[in-house]
Amino acid sequence: MKTFSATPADIDKKWIIVDAEGVVLGRLASIIAMRLRGKHKPSYTPHMDCGDNVIVINAEKIQMTGKKREENFYWHTGHPGGIKERTKAQILEGAHPERVVTQAVKRMLPGNRLSRQIMTNLRVYAGSEHPHEAQSPEVLDVKSMNSKNTRSA
Repeated sequence: MKTFSATPADIDKKWIIVDAEGVVLGRLASIIAMRLRGKHKPSYTPHMDCGDNVIVINAEKIQMTGKKREENFYWHTGHPGGIKERTKAQILEGAHPERVVTQAVKRMLPGNRLSRQIMTNLRVYAGSEHPHEAQSPEVLDVKSMNSKNTRSA
C-alpha cells in the first residue's frame, strides 16, 4: 500500500462562508484554521495547499470569554522604542475589527511559507456584506457544531 500524496490536479477547493456573530473567537479561529489547511479532508497532504477558501462575515460581532477583550495585541514598528499595543476591544471598536479574527487564525497556523500562502484563502469582513456571491459558497454553521462555540452571557 502506497501513501497517497496529493498533487495540484487532485486538489478540489470549495468556498465556505462562516457567520461569526455570537461565536467565541478561539473556537472559530481553530475551525477556520483547520478548514484553511485542509485537515478535514481525507486527501490532506501536509506540504500542499489543499484547504478551502473561507469567507468570514460579521467579524465585528465576535464574542470572547473571560477578560480577553482587555488583553493586548503587541506589535513593533521597527524603530527604536516602537512597541505598540491595543486591546482587542479597541481594535473591535475601531476602523478594522476584522483584524482580530485574521490575527487569531494566523497564529493558529504554523509560521512558514505555506501558511502565508494559505492565509490568502481567508477573507474576513466586518459586516454581513461580501463580494463573493459568484463563487456560491456553502454555509458552515459553527454555532450548531458545539454548544460551547457560542457565549451565553
